[in-house]
Amino acid sequence: MKKASGMSERTSDVVLIVICSIVLLLVAYPLYYVVVASFSDPYEVYAGKTFLLPSGFTLDGYKAVFLNDGIVSGFLNSVKYTVIGTVFSVAMLYITAYPMAQRDLPGRKALSIFFLITMYFGGGLVPTYLVVKQTQLVGSMWALFLPGGVAVGNMIIVRNYFQNSIPHDLVEAASIDGCSKLRTFVSVVIPLSMPILAVMVVFSMVAYWNDWFTALIYLGGKGSPLPLVMRNILIKSSATASQAATISGGYAELNKLTELLKFCSMIVAALPMLIVYPFVQKYFEKGFMAGAVKG
Repeated sequence: MKKASGMSERTSDVVLIVICSIVLLLVAYPLYYVVVASFSDPYEVYAGKTFLLPSGFTLDGYKAVFLNDGIVSGFLNSVKYTVIGTVFSVAMLYITAYPMAQRDLPGRKALSIFFLITMYFGGGLVPTYLVVKQTQLVGSMWALFLPGGVAVGNMIIVRNYFQNSIPHDLVEAASIDGCSKLRTFVSVVIPLSMPILAVMVVFSMVAYWNDWFTALIYLGGKGSPLPLVMRNILIKSSATASQAATISGGYAELNKLTELLKFCSMIVAALPMLIVYPFVQKYFEKGFMAGAVKG
């Protein structure tokens, strides 16, 4: 009996391209829709007239965004918190993961168990807040960084990368040549770990850029980042009669502007991450897969 043959290579390529295109469309279209909606009349959007191109083209939303002091200050605060938090978190990951990658580290197994416990058990919001309050960090931007300075899951990925992707012989050779452990770490280990460094930078940047809850709890309304400002805009999206009286055009015009602010704020908030990611994407997969190898 003749054995049934499977799909040809060309057919399988076509099927894969179709499937990937559908997945890409499902993932990318919501973002594209928000972009289109940010340039459209909100009433046209809610009437279902906006699909591929803006309907009732307008720039009023973006004008309002960049004229809104809260949006601009929130954007600048987010940039500051993201840069400082990313540098701090990546530095903490490196100075924690590298010693943990040394198999001759005294108490290495006990330290590993200690870190793993923190991944599954925590004190909760109230005890954490009390600790932050006792250390007098409430109201300080350092409350956003210090309590969660080491992400244990990321630390394990970096540790595995050090163990599996950096030759131990190279580290020994540097030691024989007279390099101290610090000099070896700075001159040998860090330059060889750029792929995983790029992965951790992306993880940290996205986490700090999107974080609003920590700022809500600890900053008390001072120096609010952009996501928190956006949250406040969404909460205030239901205009009151007194607010409407202050806007030319009344309730309808105020409601229209509020809806535009929603879409435009989303784009303004997401744009920096969309710009940064392509520059580190080539390192991302390589570093993440190398760090995920069990060590």
